[in-house]
Amino acid sequence: MNDTELHALVDRLRAEPHETEWLEFKANRYEPQEIGEYLSALANSACLLGKPKGYLGFGIENDSHAIIGTDFDPERIKAKGNQPLLIWLALGLQPNVGFEHFIATISGKRVVLFAVNPAFDRPVKFYGEAFIRVGSSKTTLSKQPEKERAIWVRRTDCTAQVCEQATLDDLDPAAIVKARQEYKVKFPAKRADVDDWDDATFLNKAKIAIRGKITHTALILLGKDESSPLLSPAVARMSWFLKDVANREQDYEHFGPPAILWAEKLSGKVRNLTVRALPSGTLFPVELLQYDAWVLREALHNCVAHQDYGMNARINVVEFPDRLMFTNQGSFLPGSVEAVILQDAPPEIYRNPFLAEAMVNLNMIDTQGGGIKRMFTKQAKRFFPMPDYDLRDPNRVAVTVRGTILDERYTRMLMQNADLELMSVVILDKVQKGIPIEKSEAVRLKRAGLVEGRYPSLVISGKVAAMTGAQAQHILKRGFDNRYYRDLLLELIREHGPVSPDVINELFMDKLPEVLTDDQKRAKIRNLTFDLANRRRLIHNTGSARGKGARWEVRPDPQTKRDQNKL
Repeated sequence: MNDTELHALVDRLRAEPHETEWLEFKANRYEPQEIGEYLSALANSACLLGKPKGYLGFGIENDSHAIIGTDFDPERIKAKGNQPLLIWLALGLQPNVGFEHFIATISGKRVVLFAVNPAFDRPVKFYGEAFIRVGSSKTTLSKQPEKERAIWVRRTDCTAQVCEQATLDDLDPAAIVKARQEYKVKFPAKRADVDDWDDATFLNKAKIAIRGKITHTALILLGKDESSPLLSPAVARMSWFLKDVANREQDYEHFGPPAILWAEKLSGKVRNLTVRALPSGTLFPVELLQYDAWVLREALHNCVAHQDYGMNARINVVEFPDRLMFTNQGSFLPGSVEAVILQDAPPEIYRNPFLAEAMVNLNMIDTQGGGIKRMFTKQAKRFFPMPDYDLRDPNRVAVTVRGTILDERYTRMLMQNADLELMSVVILDKVQKGIPIEKSEAVRLKRAGLVEGRYPSLVISGKVAAMTGAQAQHILKRGFDNRYYRDLLLELIREHGPVSPDVINELFMDKLPEVLTDDQKRAKIRNLTFDLANRRRLIHNTGSARGKGARWEVRPDPQTKRDQNKL
C-alpha cells in the first residue's frame, strides 16, 4: 500500500461512526498486551460484521477522530521476554489470521495503523483468551456466548457440503481418469490399490466424496459442465480473455467444470511464444518459453482453491501480449505476499479446507504451502520478473505473471549471488519495474548496499551494476557527484556569461540522473546555482531580477581563484 492509498484509507476510517466495532483509534497508548487483545477483538468483530479487515489506529483521537500524532513505533518496541512486538503479537494470535501494520505521516503527524483479517470458522484468541467489541468497549468473548456461537457457525465450508441431488453420473469420466492419475503421482505407494478401487471407493479415499455422497468439491473438480447448476447459487467457472496492447478484447472462452482439466484447456489457449535470451559469457542464445507451465498451473489452481464461491463470481484469466493476469474473488488470507515468502510454511487457515485437501490429494496444489514462494523462485531462475500481486481490493486477488524479460543480466547475476535473500530480490524487482516500495523496504536494500539515492528515487547501486554489467546505465540513473556539476556550471558561466536560467537548464536537463523528474532536475539546478552564488561566492546575478530575469557571471574578485581550489 503506497502513501496515497494509505492516506485515503485513514480518511475513510476517520469518517466512520464512533461506535464502530471493527475499528478502534488510540491517541498514544500502546501497551503490548492491550494491542494483542484489540487485534483479537477486532478480528472477531470483523467476522461477525462481514468486514474484510479490522483496524486499530494510533495517533488519532478516539472521540473526534482528529489526527494528533503518536511516537509509537511498532518496529522498535519490545514486548514480554524482550521479544520484538510484531513477532510477539503474531505468536499470540491463535489462529493467526494475519495482520499488517502501516506507518504514515499525515499533516505532519505520525499515524500507525494495524489491519487484521477477520476470524474464520473459529474465534481468534490472544495467548489463550478471545476478545470481542461490544459497542465501543472491549471485553472477553466468553461473556458474550451468542457472539461466540455466531463466529463458530459464521462461515461453513460450502465445498464440503453434500449435494443430495448429485450422483456419480454427474461426474465427468475423463476427469475421474485424470484424478486417478494424479492421485498415483501424489501417493506412488498406492498405485496398485488405486487400480482395484471402483469410482465410489476412489472418491472416498481421495476425500472428494463423503461416504459415497457427491460433495460440492466433487462437482467443482470432477463434475460435468451440464451438472454445474447443482452448485447454485455458487459458480464454478473459469473465463479466458485475449486482449491487445490497447486493452481491446480479441477473443474469449468460458469453461465450466471439471476444474481439474482447466490447466490443460488454458495451456491450449495461451500463446506461449519463445523468447531468446543471451546469458553472459556465451554467444549462444538460450530459448525460453514466455510462461513456465508449472507457474501457470499453480497460479490457476490457487484461484480455484481460494475462490470465495459464496460471492457467485468467476475466475478470470486475462491474456495480454506480454503478461497473464489471474483473478479470484475473496480476500488474501495470509495478509501479504511478503508474509508468505518470509514464513514459508503452510497457512493456518484455508477459505475452502475440504476443497484444498482434495486438491492436495490430486496433486493440484502444494501440500507444504510453499507454492507462492516457488512461483517467485521459478520466475527468477528463468530470468523473468517476479509475479505481481494486486491486493488493493480487499475482496479480490489479482496475480500478474509477465512473459517478457525485464533485465536478463540483472536477474541472472542477482540469483547467482548466494548471499542475497529471495525477499531482497522481490523488492529489487519492484525497483526495476518502477513500483513504489515502502520506506522499510528501501532501508533494507540500502543496508545491503543494493540501491542508492534518496527515497523514493532509488537506483541500482554500483555494486549490483558491476555484477550485472550495467555500470553505464547505473551512472546514467544515479548521476555524477555535485563537484562535477559545479565545475560544469562554473565553466559554462566563465565561457559564456552572463547566462540565463534557460541556458543553464538546457545544459543540465539531459545530464542529471534519469531517475529524477523534470521538476526535481530544475530544483537540483537551482540548488547548484545557489551554492556557487551564496556559499562559495564564485558567481553573482547581474540581471534585473531573480528567476528567469537572472543573468549569471563569474565574480570579478581576486579571491575567486583561491575559492576555486576549495571545489
